[in-house]
Amino acid sequence: MTARAAWRRFAPHLALAPMLGVALVAYLGSTLWTLAVSFTPSRSFPVAGFAGLAAYERLFSNARWLLSLENLALYGLLFVAAALVLGVALALAVDRVARGASALRTIFLYPYAMSFIATGLVWQWLLNPGIGIQEAVRQWGVAGFVFDWIVDPDRVVYTLVLATAWQAAGLVMVIALAGLRNVDPEIRKAARLDGIPAWRTTVSIVLPMIGPALATALLLLLASTVKLYDAVVAMTQGGPGTASEVPAKFIMDHLFGRANIALASAGSIVLLLTVAALLAPVMIARAHGRSRLGGR
Repeated sequence: MTARAAWRRFAPHLALAPMLGVALVAYLGSTLWTLAVSFTPSRSFPVAGFAGLAAYERLFSNARWLLSLENLALYGLLFVAAALVLGVALALAVDRVARGASALRTIFLYPYAMSFIATGLVWQWLLNPGIGIQEAVRQWGVAGFVFDWIVDPDRVVYTLVLATAWQAAGLVMVIALAGLRNVDPEIRKAARLDGIPAWRTTVSIVLPMIGPALATALLLLLASTVKLYDAVVAMTQGGPGTASEVPAKFIMDHLFGRANIALASAGSIVLLLTVAALLAPVMIARAHGRSRLGGR
């Protein structure tokens, strides 16, 4: 092999070296540091010493942390389902539009491109019983109309689902549309000729064919679920009381507001393990699907 050929082979690896270094130091390094701190008695500042699982014991004996896990489980189930259903419905609708499909894609994807700190404030105004939807409907003459979920401890989580599913549906739509573009139109034509209803064709044929695209959307939605933070801060600040508390906010509050680095680090590690537990089955299923396709 000549020196020029060797350089061409080596150059791409050299170009990727800075990114690999950042990944190792910023991601892997910080993860290992967080893991180490979670086993120390650190409070305001990291300190040396070994405290065993004391931080994890305090974490899972903390009622606020347990509530945050319950809220996240309820939110995640509803958010993922709502975003997938709404996004796929939008994709199927846009896929059938002959004109203006590009404009519709841009309109529906636009919310995802915006910061939720900004859009979350808009949703907070809309859901505020005194100045938002409730007040507007009452001024239209429906005096008994009540829509105060954002100040109702039993329903506040649903407002987070409503706002975040609205934002994420556009991303799911785009991913599903990419999958629909690979579906042979002749399949639908053949189904129509056989007298199969359009809805049955969509459910039994089209959706299974875009399964890999939907799996990608599911991975992104699950990751968004676990790291939920900005929507809570913008809309509810974890309230009323702690009714909309989530793990990420619990961690940030204890890291910066309550000066308990060990407890916040333990929460971060638990959250990381939760992400791995949620994503691993989907990634394994996708890898298994690729291997089956490759073996044919």
